[in-house]
Amino acid sequence: MPTQSDAKAAKPLNRANDTDRHVGARIRERRIMLGLSQQQMADLIGVTYQQAHKYERGINRISAGRLYEIAQVVGVPVGYFFEGLENQRAPDLTARQRMCLELARNFSSISNERHQEALSQMARALAAEEA
Repeated sequence: MPTQSDAKAAKPLNRANDTDRHVGARIRERRIMLGLSQQQMADLIGVTYQQAHKYERGINRISAGRLYEIAQVVGVPVGYFFEGLENQRAPDLTARQRMCLELARNFSSISNERHQEALSQMARALAAEEA
C-alpha cells in the first residue's frame, strides 16, 4: 500500500499544467505587444530574467499575488491571462464515449488473438441484429 510520502515523491506539488502554459503565453503576448524585453519585464515585476522566462514558458507556476502584480505592470485585468482558456479544454466525455474507451482498453489487453477475434465477431453479430 503506497504511503503519503510515496504519493508526494511521485508528483511534485509545484508542477505546471496547461493552464500555467496558457497564462504564460498570454503574459508573453502582452509583453511583446507593449514592446518590452524579458529583462525589462523581469525588472518591472521584481524577478530575475530566468524567472520571467520560466513564467512565460509555463515552467513555473505564478502565485496569485505575482499574477496581480504582472497584470498591473502590463495594464490589463487579471482575467485577461485566462481568456481563451475554456476553448482549450477537452469536452467531458458522455457515458457512451467512456464505455467505448473502456471497451477498447479491455479489448487491447486481451492477449489471446482467438479470443479477440471471437469478441469481434460477437460485436459484429450483435450490431447486425440491431440494424
